[in-house]
Amino acid sequence: MTAALIQAIDDQQPHLLRLPAQQGAASALEEVRYALGSQRPQGGTVVLQAGSWPLRLPELRQLQDLLSALQLELVRVSSRHPETLVAAAALGLDTDPGAPPGPAPATATGAAVSDLLVHRGTLRSGDHLQAEGSVLLLGDLNPGARISAAGNVLVWGRLRGIAHAGVAGDRDARIVALQLRPLQLRIADVVARGPEGLPPPGLAEQALLVQGEIRIDPATPDFSG
Repeated sequence: MTAALIQAIDDQQPHLLRLPAQQGAASALEEVRYALGSQRPQGGTVVLQAGSWPLRLPELRQLQDLLSALQLELVRVSSRHPETLVAAAALGLDTDPGAPPGPAPATATGAAVSDLLVHRGTLRSGDHLQAEGSVLLLGDLNPGARISAAGNVLVWGRLRGIAHAGVAGDRDARIVALQLRPLQLRIADVVARGPEGLPPPGLAEQALLVQGEIRIDPATPDFSG
């Protein structure tokens, strides 16, 4: 299968660029280049449906450059992979988490995807979401709410409550959010308070341990859930 570029019926709507459901030998850039060469769209905006493909920052930048050469602007990325969502947000693109993959059925609180727990909805004061692996929250973490995981904590929204990654002692765990302004952060046994100023617009942030202290940096999509 190859990527399919679909021209919207309404000229006011963006082009839809869909990567194959299954990854093959070709890279995402090769798939897109093939689709663009065969269909030759004439300018406009593009929504990329990346599915479960893990696309990192350099790959998405290359895709942007490839589309830009044809007067096409990438404006949104739909993906089920946390790395791809982090990279897209870091580039200032709109993101859509899409439907979580995996055979496990959704429950009232979330859906298990291998060792990644996906929860849809804002956590409010008094709520506590826990995960045995990593956790992806598709919503805000409000003050008074808590989220904890043995692996990474990913919040696709504003993190303003308490987040604890690596609860079993994993000092390589990270906390990533579109807006990282928590009451308290914990990674393994290290505790810190969040920064007070607002982050640059369109820039996801991450907290990680560096020389025994929690540091907050721009998010880099070089980890898996």
